[in-house]
Amino acid sequence: MSEATLPNKSKPMVELQACPSLGGLRPEEMYRNIFEGVPCLVAVLDRNFRLVSWNRTFSEHMEVKPGDCCYQAFWGRDCKCVRCPVEETFADGRFHTSEETGAYKDGSLAHWIVTTAPVTDASGEIVGAIKMCLDITSRKALEEKLKRSEEKYHAIFSDFPYSIFLLDTESLAIIDCNARTTASYGFSHDELVGTCFLDLFRDGDKQAIAADLLRSGHIHQARHGRKNGQAFYVAIRASRCEYPGRKVLLVTTSDITKRLETEQQLIQASKMATLGEMATGMAHELNQPLTVIQSGVDLILRKLGQGQALDSETLRNVAELMAEHVDRAANIINHMREFGRKSDLRREPVQAGEVLRRAFDIFREQFALRGIEVRFELDDGLPDILADRNRLEQVFINILINARDALEAECAGGPDASDSWAVEAGPADKRLMLTATAQDDWVLIRIRDTGVGVPPALREKIFEPFFTTKEVGKGTGLGLSITYGIVKDHGGNVEVEPTAGPGTCFLLRFPAILSATAASPEAASSHTSEPKNPSKPRS
Repeated sequence: MSEATLPNKSKPMVELQACPSLGGLRPEEMYRNIFEGVPCLVAVLDRNFRLVSWNRTFSEHMEVKPGDCCYQAFWGRDCKCVRCPVEETFADGRFHTSEETGAYKDGSLAHWIVTTAPVTDASGEIVGAIKMCLDITSRKALEEKLKRSEEKYHAIFSDFPYSIFLLDTESLAIIDCNARTTASYGFSHDELVGTCFLDLFRDGDKQAIAADLLRSGHIHQARHGRKNGQAFYVAIRASRCEYPGRKVLLVTTSDITKRLETEQQLIQASKMATLGEMATGMAHELNQPLTVIQSGVDLILRKLGQGQALDSETLRNVAELMAEHVDRAANIINHMREFGRKSDLRREPVQAGEVLRRAFDIFREQFALRGIEVRFELDDGLPDILADRNRLEQVFINILINARDALEAECAGGPDASDSWAVEAGPADKRLMLTATAQDDWVLIRIRDTGVGVPPALREKIFEPFFTTKEVGKGTGLGLSITYGIVKDHGGNVEVEPTAGPGTCFLLRFPAILSATAASPEAASSHTSEPKNPSKPRS
């Protein structure tokens, strides 16, 4: 081997000579130390692929006998490999690199990066080759583990039962989406990728939607459109995550259309039950205007029967009073009709205090006939809330019915001395307090009565479906459950607030609309205008 040299056109670039500072180490000895010390398999082969020499690492890991060929030592084969880098080096005199898989003498699997280099004699003729094998088994294991992990998460991503979007955090452009998305929306993967996620929304202020999505990461209810133009409702959740070298927004949308339809049917059924409860009370509400109208008619008929003429002033007063009560009766009937109809899922800025007053109007005479004193305390300049007016009125009506029934029941006892409102009334008085205030970013509605009250142990259970403390046949147990669901749908909360005295106080919280942008009717993400029929979301 001393007569052969590593290639570089037969001579090394630097002539190594014995150096006193290295203890007079000769170049041949230096090469031998390097050859033995490198932490990879190194073997020298002749032109017949026989192993001529090998280093210590090779001896430790490979089973080899003098005269063995490389394919016998590495793979236990009787012939050379189909693609042999050693053969390629013999053919062109160049370095060649490849990846190979074999086994060590203990039977363990090994992966190597193999590099071959020619060995030339003094005349430059290739007489052999050096084969160097760098162990990459650990790296290969990590690569395989990463590959399996990627396949697993790709399978989860593809087969997830909800639509998943990966969005650019700045533009909200769709980077990727799963198979469920294409099935749900009707667009192909290529049609969706690159378009803006906001183009899937069929109504609402897109800037407000984007701000809400980035800020809270949750949109409880929004209206999306499919490729065929069909609209459907979705719940949206978003979270920030890393995606190969960039920050993205991971968004999931779940189709809640059937759930909303079912809820709407239940709400409508509850409305009909509520109307049934209110039907007997409507006789009192309509009796007063009818009595006034009848009195006016009787007066006119009596005067006509006596051959007397009413003076113009009296006639005008009677006619105006009758017209006023005709309007009142008509308003009550229209109000009941509006309340009973099946409403669309439309949210808009509303004044909660005005809706509370309107709900109370249905029961005004009922409360008066039962001797219930009612007090309103509604703050001026109360901010609007984003709500479905009809459903919000149903919330107040359900609680007012509970208050009415509680005030008709036996009183719970005298008030606590610290409860000034209850002390004013006295233990036997029936009182109802309706308040609306603003606190921070919330509108607070309190409906408090001096009725029998709710025991502390039942305060959490009263919002459960079919739970009722009323006698059989006097309640369905759905009113407060539906009230709870509607309030939650509006991003609010309802609870029974502890009071110092007897009775019950329902506290309802609704998020206030604070900005002019969010206050516009277009900001309601559940608007019901019909979508267009695009072939692809517009970007």
